[in-house]
Amino acid sequence: MKKKVLVIGSSNTDMVVQTAEFPKPGETVLGGTFLMNAGGKGANQAVAAARLGASVRFVAKIGKDIFGQEAKKGFLKEGLDIDYLIETTDHASGVALITVNANGENEIVVASGANMDLLPADLPDEIFQGIDFALIQLEIPMETVTYIIDKCRSLSIKVILNPAPAALLDKELLSSTFLITPNETETELLTGIYPSNVETMQRASDYFHQAGIEHVIITLGSTGIYLSNKQYAEMIPAQQVKALDTTAAGDVFNGAMLTALASGEDWPEACRFACEAAAISVTRIGAQNSAPYRHELTS
Repeated sequence: MKKKVLVIGSSNTDMVVQTAEFPKPGETVLGGTFLMNAGGKGANQAVAAARLGASVRFVAKIGKDIFGQEAKKGFLKEGLDIDYLIETTDHASGVALITVNANGENEIVVASGANMDLLPADLPDEIFQGIDFALIQLEIPMETVTYIIDKCRSLSIKVILNPAPAALLDKELLSSTFLITPNETETELLTGIYPSNVETMQRASDYFHQAGIEHVIITLGSTGIYLSNKQYAEMIPAQQVKALDTTAAGDVFNGAMLTALASGEDWPEACRFACEAAAISVTRIGAQNSAPYRHELTS
């Protein structure tokens, strides 16, 4: 029987405009295609994990508006367990305004809405039953992130923390985390060390290890990832592809890592699996839409 994994986090609707170059402050540019896609870090990661073969329980808070209802339809279509999804009339569903340039780079502004009202009181104990791995991000209140990590520690559930968007975190919070997956910017904010080479990557990883985190993966975009734990300290390269849209690459990576680890893969193989999934995602437009299915991966 396939074990269920838990993803708790944000659900947004992404409104995307493609343009040749980002506008400068005060400048108006004429963009190209407009797209409206399902997004939000939590939802992206949950969908990525499900498409790659995981049985996913997803918990989020959405508004009782058109964006929330469309998101809910999408979750059901993807086969997510949304028995504990919260719908509220107090807040609008989250939205994100995204501009993507000709190089596939993006700029994002998020109106969090109901996501920032996802509180510990919304998370009954039943959510955590039968769970071995939980994945969380930082598009929900820090109070809730802290509660989830503490709850998982008490139940011996392994927590994967994707510290995005970048925010300072308490060392006590870090000490209860099984795996942390920061990118370069998040790594520098959390450790004071920018991971520009293998030496600085290991120094930053050591900071996390000293805080009590056993496993560290620093994501490096098109370069790949740096893996550090008691067994490994190595770079794992990314597949080289032509990027069209990098919007959800990190989310696909995290969803894939969750799937691979819950399936019992060893660390290098799990990282290669996640890197391949992320590489496929950047060749496609959109957030959840870009997540590949298991049969599309070679590893």
